[in-house]
Amino acid sequence: MDSILEKAAVKRVHCTLQDLKCTGEIRVLADSARTALEAANALGIEVGQIASSLIFKLPDGSPLLIITSGRHRVDTELVARNLGIEKLGRVDADYVKEKSGFSIGGVAPIGWISAATILIDQALNDYEVVWAAAGHPHAVYPTSFKELLDCTGATPMVIGD
Repeated sequence: MDSILEKAAVKRVHCTLQDLKCTGEIRVLADSARTALEAANALGIEVGQIASSLIFKLPDGSPLLIITSGRHRVDTELVARNLGIEKLGRVDADYVKEKSGFSIGGVAPIGWISAATILIDQALNDYEVVWAAAGHPHAVYPTSFKELLDCTGATPMVIGD
């Protein structure tokens, strides 16, 4: 399991956490945390405490990162309307890897290799501690709504129901 901490993407998240003076330590999970439910079960917490990183494409082709609570789905029509665009574009695994530097299942909200528009689900503010992916499906780190706001420059928004 320690070899997971040696993966380039996980090291990038670790360095970013240090650079941003975040206090959370990356934890390696025995079980996969590819979904919010898997992560919550592995950590013994509520699914709403999982800060999932979902990626969409804006009309200009640039990435949109939505950091959402695992307790609900993103309402893509609501988000598009709030952004003043027609719709959010779907992306594939290659686009995710190219823009974020992470593979699906381990996309962290920090340590991206390119710029993105970032939104954060206000529902995450309901929890003192939330957990986010740390660059690998078995790696996560604890953080908070405020810390995610500060570290990502995200815009808070109601993302879904």
